Amino acid sequence: RVCLVREGKSDEFIKIENADDVYNLVKDELVNSDRERLLSVMLTASSHLIGVETVSIGSLYSASMCGRDVFKSAILSNSAALILLHNHPSGDLTPSREDIQMTQKLIEAGKLLDIQVFDHLIVSPNGYISLRDHIKFPN
Repeated sequence: RVCLVREGKSDEFIKIENADDVYNLVKDELVNSDRERLLSVMLTASSHLIGVETVSIGSLYSASMCGRDVFKSAILSNSAALILLHNHPSGDLTPSREDIQMTQKLIEAGKLLDIQVFDHLIVSPNGYISLRDHIKFPN
């Protein structure tokens, strides 16, 4: 859920410090899905969780990643950073060429919007991989 104003005051902030934190946050939603789903985890400048959005629900083999859709909630929620996740229902954690190319495009788009793309995880019942480890992410 994206809010343009903060509702109420919460003393509990979820801090995302690494890929394991993100995986544990959303794994239940992704590992049992029979279709590819793309999620966006929106973060503050101090890496506190703002929210999680389902950006796209696709087919068994693909989910579309439109930059406009990925960044819409991030802009509305005043996010400083994003972590993207999508699942591979097949269980194969190997990133496709399209996964890598789209991630690189989203990193560049994020630079223009001043929203850093920290990582992109591929999730399956077999665990996850971080695309940060497979492609050169700019600092």
